[in-house]
Amino acid sequence: MITLDTRLAQEIVTRTMKIIPFNVNVMDARGTIIGSGERARIGELHAGAQLAIAQRRTVEVDTGAMRVMAGARPGVNLLLTVRGEICGVVGLTGDPEAVRQFGELVRMTAEMILEQDQLNRDLQRDARYREEFVLQWLAGDAVQDGSLANWAGRLGIDLDLPRSALVLILDAGVEPDTALSSLQHLKQRLASAHRDCLSASRSARELVILMPVADPQAGERRFSALSSWFAQECRHDFRFAMGVALGGVEAVAHSYQSALACLQVGLVRRLGKPALSYYDLRLPVLLSGLGAGWQADQLRLPLRRLEAADRRGALRATLNAWFDANGHLSATALKLHIHRNTLDYRLRQIAEITGLDLGRTDERLLLYVALQLE
Repeated sequence: MITLDTRLAQEIVTRTMKIIPFNVNVMDARGTIIGSGERARIGELHAGAQLAIAQRRTVEVDTGAMRVMAGARPGVNLLLTVRGEICGVVGLTGDPEAVRQFGELVRMTAEMILEQDQLNRDLQRDARYREEFVLQWLAGDAVQDGSLANWAGRLGIDLDLPRSALVLILDAGVEPDTALSSLQHLKQRLASAHRDCLSASRSARELVILMPVADPQAGERRFSALSSWFAQECRHDFRFAMGVALGGVEAVAHSYQSALACLQVGLVRRLGKPALSYYDLRLPVLLSGLGAGWQADQLRLPLRRLEAADRRGALRATLNAWFDANGHLSATALKLHIHRNTLDYRLRQIAEITGLDLGRTDERLLLYVALQLE
């Protein structure tokens, strides 16, 4: 049902009275004046409007009609119809012969305002439905009971389309109310500029975007473009991460978790980059689920031995540099500013302390995984 409220009624009055030299009244579907150039009349019943609604036609009130309509003033009263529904009446006060020529112009202007408002309401309602849909999709409950598929059908969303979950988190120093307002602004701008993306606020600081991805390379290019776009649109510092691109109804939650893992890896490693992609941090993100339990303890054991024997940290620094150089000895020695013989000696020490043969791929991998878990 179309609802004509006082805000809209007064907007109609204000805009139409700028273009005609007569008073304008706007009445609701019961004939009550809810907007007027004569504010004292707001709240009164308008006899001409009540008759127009009852007879579903334009009603003109002249001096003759005034004698039988108590309290009526001369003028023309036209029905306001939006999407085939009568929602009120607009009236022009004055001699019908003088105001009649302006009646259709005022009515069209009023209906245009009402139609635009209804369109905005529809868009806002659709945005709310889509946001709740995203939150339910991430939670996974509606996936299990099948209701998500019905919901997606009504909203025209393809659940099987491959998507990456993007997570934007505003800096902790932003006040909650300010952060919430900022995220609302970003969602509105995103819905306008990137219509194929779905988005939802999971908290006052966290915005989740589900971005369609044709292939990982195209996804990374668009993620980079979105990072620049958010940097222009957002007035606050933020962290931004892209999760793995997956297809299927149950994959969105996994992509979201991988994006969160990217943000955590960035914090732990102090990468200092505002935008992080799963495809740049694949291994530490995939290993992030192994951070606890007896398996993690076993994976970390060689590194614990090294730390216990390496009080000054020279061996740990050597190991990091060696892996960063992909095992190339010359590049490692150059990076550490040490002689090759010194590097060979340190690598032998690392092997003896950890009990691992660095020449064997699987044992070298154990040590690398331990470093990744750190």
